[in-house]
Amino acid sequence: MSRAAHPAGPRYADVLPAGGVGAPPADLNALDPKVWPITAARDEETGQLTLGGLGVRELARRQGTPAYVLDEADWRRRAQTWLAAFGDYSRDEPPVHYAGKSFLSKAVARWAAEEGLGLDVCSGGELAIALAAGFPAHRITFHGNNKTVEELTRALDAGVGRFVVDSQQEIERLAQLAADRGAVARVMVRVTVGVEAHTHEFIATAHEDQKFGFSLAGGEAAEAVRRVFKHRGSLELVGLHSHIGSQIFDTAGFETAAHRAVGLLAAIREEHGVALPELDLGGGLGIAYTSEDDPEDAFTIVASLKAIVARECFGYSLPTPRITVEPGRAISGPPGITLYEVGTVKPLEGLRTYVSVDGGMSDNIRTALYDAEYTCALASRTSEAEPMLARVVGKHCESGDIVVKDTWLPADVGPGDLLAVAATGAYCRSMASNYNHALRPPVLAVLDGAERVLVRRETEEDLLALDLG
Repeated sequence: MSRAAHPAGPRYADVLPAGGVGAPPADLNALDPKVWPITAARDEETGQLTLGGLGVRELARRQGTPAYVLDEADWRRRAQTWLAAFGDYSRDEPPVHYAGKSFLSKAVARWAAEEGLGLDVCSGGELAIALAAGFPAHRITFHGNNKTVEELTRALDAGVGRFVVDSQQEIERLAQLAADRGAVARVMVRVTVGVEAHTHEFIATAHEDQKFGFSLAGGEAAEAVRRVFKHRGSLELVGLHSHIGSQIFDTAGFETAAHRAVGLLAAIREEHGVALPELDLGGGLGIAYTSEDDPEDAFTIVASLKAIVARECFGYSLPTPRITVEPGRAISGPPGITLYEVGTVKPLEGLRTYVSVDGGMSDNIRTALYDAEYTCALASRTSEAEPMLARVVGKHCESGDIVVKDTWLPADVGPGDLLAVAATGAYCRSMASNYNHALRPPVLAVLDGAERVLVRRETEEDLLALDLG
């Protein structure tokens, strides 16, 4: 027998949730406002889920499933809230930069521009979308640990406002490209502050053993600053950047991060005689994927961050720099849902019921990748049936193809019913794939009782057009 193989047995893969999934909710038809988009409701006559004033049954009939659906009013309201939390600011130097990696399309880039946000991009493709949408280039920040010469060149030529430099090679590369153009690139040094946020290993980004940034502990960050200052004719150092992780529910982790980052600001002033004007504390603030999640609101977070930085700067007799943040998920996550149609229902006696939908890990890899948890609801109608423990799975040839690993659904759920999974506006479409040659779903925006297609559904013609045979 192979050393890597073993008999599966009747309960292979630990199908029962460790510690239990908890008691079923009192009302399976209820929609927790903490989890669902702001306009989510139940139609009084049909019981179907409505979003943006539009019933999902009509939406599915016209646009098909699976489909990503964004509540435009909710998206814009969250952007406005984050900006309002900062109070007065310059529109040319917004304190809030939307993290485009969470989800970016031309329409969403325009929403961000119209609401006055800055925009973070981390690839040439994201930059292309932003520029095609007409997003103001001076409000774009370019991230990434391995930007190519072509990407840097395009960003310089477009007039991108900030480059977050991430390696010694990039500093030299960017300095040369800017000098060749007679330009001055505004840069921020990404600092690895040695703080590991309480999150999944693959989305915690500020501990020492990872690919991003310059370490404070080893002196690499101070050396990066020196290199930038050596290129004063082509590089302008405007601040430091720090990001400690994702899906963080409070600001406790920022206490140590700010202390260490401000310590570097003080060292820079001492060595170079410069008080840098900006400190970017990154993003990563969490959202409620389930009713048990309890993230803080934007006003509380911003007030706490300001107080933390001001206190640390006071200790060093430093002027308090302008604070910027980069919410992505916190803006785009809650306004989005994914709509699926049930194909098969398979009860496993004494365990749970497997409910298979017409999507899966190709449109939401986060459950398989991060062990992410989601809230799911019967969307096409209400039901008074008894609750059943269910696992919502996809149609891919993988046992790990799970959308919602443990949830309570009405026992009468069957083929043809529509299910909605909440809080999928961030990272689901961005990380979608064509695994098993699945066609990526469309992205629809709903507002005032109507939908519009932001990103159309892929077709078989799209797949075949790339395959040259």
